[in-house]
Amino acid sequence: MDKDAESINGRNDDSSQGAAGGALKVGDTAPDFTLPTHNEGELNLAWYRGRKKVVLAFYPGDWTPVCATQVPELQAVAERFEQANCQLLAISVDSIPSHRAWAKSLGGISFPLMSDYFPHGTVAQKYGILNKRGYAERTVFVIDMQGTIRYIERLNINQLPDNEKILSVVAELDD
Repeated sequence: MDKDAESINGRNDDSSQGAAGGALKVGDTAPDFTLPTHNEGELNLAWYRGRKKVVLAFYPGDWTPVCATQVPELQAVAERFEQANCQLLAISVDSIPSHRAWAKSLGGISFPLMSDYFPHGTVAQKYGILNKRGYAERTVFVIDMQGTIRYIERLNINQLPDNEKILSVVAELDD
């Protein structure tokens, strides 16, 4: 597989553009951010540069049917991401109290659920995936250790990412 592949499946018509007026592309530098998490305090994306690859999994919202499948499926393969020297980060516009309660209801989530709650959707907007309804589109970004976006998969709200494909992309990246 081409490690610079980009997959865009059925992008919603009501999406916004990235901070620079256009959507992010494979080869762009991933915009930095710091967000609170449900289990590790605040985390900063730039900290991972030179240390780990990163998968950013944006999802529309806690307590929704498709997301309640996506996040547990990520949990099921979280150890495989760790073995590939990759940090898995899931992001939605929900609050930390919502993330904590939802993670507990799912039986526990070991990787960080990040809150893009306030200011509302700032990180999703930087990544060009905050839609007009105020939630992030279901999108996965794979970022290499230098902070470059190497893969993007945008999905319709009712579709799930292919975790095996994402793991394959991560495995092809140099440490």
